[in-house]
Amino acid sequence: MYIMEKAPAKINLSLDVLHKREDGFHEVEMVMTTIDLADRIELELLQEDRIILEAESRYVPNDERNLAYLAAKKMKEHFALEEGVHITLKKYVPVAAGLAGGSSDAAAVLRGMARLFDLRTTPEELAEIGSEIGSDVSFCVHGGTAFATGRGEKIKEIPAPPPCWVVLAKPPLGVSTKTIYQSLEVEKAYHPDTQAMIKAIEQGDYEGMCRYIGNTLEAVTVQQYPEVAQLKEHMLQAGADASLMSGSGTTVFSLVEQDVKAKRIYNHLKGFCEEVYMVRLLGTKEKLD
Repeated sequence: MYIMEKAPAKINLSLDVLHKREDGFHEVEMVMTTIDLADRIELELLQEDRIILEAESRYVPNDERNLAYLAAKKMKEHFALEEGVHITLKKYVPVAAGLAGGSSDAAAVLRGMARLFDLRTTPEELAEIGSEIGSDVSFCVHGGTAFATGRGEKIKEIPAPPPCWVVLAKPPLGVSTKTIYQSLEVEKAYHPDTQAMIKAIEQGDYEGMCRYIGNTLEAVTVQQYPEVAQLKEHMLQAGADASLMSGSGTTVFSLVEQDVKAKRIYNHLKGFCEEVYMVRLLGTKEKLD
């Protein structure tokens, strides 16, 4: 039996870090939404009790260091599955980019194995399993647009943002999320107005969404990687309606309402950065397989 799943990337329209928790994680408030840039996950049932992961990218491992592999292991343990699974991962989302590519791959494996083994489960149960793998996995199980709290695993669905183009640029740099959080001084940091962002989205206010976009981690990453600020500046100079770093970086994205302007920004950035993408904002809980 053979199953295919789509693993869309996400961007943070708002990311606020409130404080460090006793468990070592940080308390966050985020607005996350999916974009039309996705990995593809293929799952095949194996009769023997093993997990095989083939990642068609030299940048990602094929063992437990890969969240997709870890998701398969968690599913086998949680549901006492005696048969195995062969996973083929086709990477299109940049690695170590702040786009939750690995988390979305893990979420796709959770959904795909639920279908492959015909398990009587719910998205909520899969999201709970996902929270043991990584903070963004719970959101990626559901997709769409959400207000995330806790360490990112508590999800409240909100409406899709106003439609627009998203132009993304990933410089040839990889950052450690852990290192960025360790460098953050929460008391001195900038804190975006996440509630204003949610209100703008609920009202379909594109200009408001662009106005309240913000990321507490951006200044920390920019201090270590000035290229992030340079990419933002290039986007805004080329006519982006808004520009922001996603997650802990280093991908920078711009929101653009007009396709002609989006194409101009895309072409402009190709002169500065190899990994550039122009995609639509998804934001809805579409069928992901």
